[in-house]
Amino acid sequence: MTVQELQKAFVDAYGQKEDAVYFSPGRVNLIGEHTDYNGGYVFPCALSFGTYLLLCKNGTNDVNFRSINETEVIKVSIDKINEPLARGTWANYLMGVFAQFIKRGVKFTEGYDILIWGNVPLGAGLSSSAALEVVTAFALNDQMKTGYDRTELAKIGQKAEHEFAFVNCGIMDQFASANGKKDHALFLNCDTLEFELVPVKLDGVKVVISNTHSPHKLGDEYNDRVRECQLALQQLRTVRPELKNLAELTQAEFDEIKGAITDPIALKRARHVVGEVQRTVDAVKELKAGNLEKFGKLMNASHASLRDDYEVTGKFLDALVEEAWKIDGVIGSRMTGGGFGGCTVSLVKDEAIGNFKAQVGKTYKERTGREADFYIAEIGDGAKKV
Repeated sequence: MTVQELQKAFVDAYGQKEDAVYFSPGRVNLIGEHTDYNGGYVFPCALSFGTYLLLCKNGTNDVNFRSINETEVIKVSIDKINEPLARGTWANYLMGVFAQFIKRGVKFTEGYDILIWGNVPLGAGLSSSAALEVVTAFALNDQMKTGYDRTELAKIGQKAEHEFAFVNCGIMDQFASANGKKDHALFLNCDTLEFELVPVKLDGVKVVISNTHSPHKLGDEYNDRVRECQLALQQLRTVRPELKNLAELTQAEFDEIKGAITDPIALKRARHVVGEVQRTVDAVKELKAGNLEKFGKLMNASHASLRDDYEVTGKFLDALVEEAWKIDGVIGSRMTGGGFGGCTVSLVKDEAIGNFKAQVGKTYKERTGREADFYIAEIGDGAKKV
């Protein structure tokens, strides 16, 4: 939908014109998966598609939530805006953001009419939830003149997901949605939140996102991985008590003390994290040097580790990646996002894209019975007022 169509939809829904329109993007992570909540490096970029939010003050004590993507219309009193609704209710993502502003001492004295529309494929692992949280935080920051910077808005979105969607996510998704820049990826240290904007120069190569159409729903399985990493860290602290997080360890350091991890599942999770942090550092170095072939090999190794040690891929993601690896002109391919369904990300030479879509699409359907969708990723800017 165009902004003009959204503005008309707002008038149709509420009988008055919006005060402002905001946008925040989804993201794709090129490499560095499940490292963010372990204090490691990630390398995401914001996409050109995302979530729009239109709002106006309504002179009442109620906040009205409507989404063109959802059928349920929700009305909540400002006095109750910091109390989650039933688990799975779509408005919880926005209400969680309101609650974070209230925790920071912001007082809402008047309600809003809010309309949402997003073109991030839901359940695709491209951070539709983070886009929704960040666009809400960005809008409230502007409306209430609170002056929070983009890093603080990302933290607000992350806390909203923890406390209202009950997913113990890391900071990567919200950070990329808030801080993205066109044609750049963010090399982010998730412990310190220091980051570098790295130009993504892909001469004759495109970033292709492939959608399994096996929607992921992060929740218990994701939270299990968080707990398993915490167990590994606790056991490693018996020999390295000063250890703050798994990502601090080099591969050599980890190999020296990994015997302290007695739980075999926790050992596998930790092994992935330590290796993935190093792969991410190496991949950024190779991209800066223009060594795309080496970058692609690191992407492939990332997927293998996510499949074997972290066990978050599954048959749909594995099928897409394995079929991509067979195509001439594919430099690298891996799952992206939390896993358990969703999308893959591939670097594909321009002249191979047609064959990639045709062949991977055909063999994926033969293997799974599902149709895959393919998008050429355009790297866009972070949250903004439209």
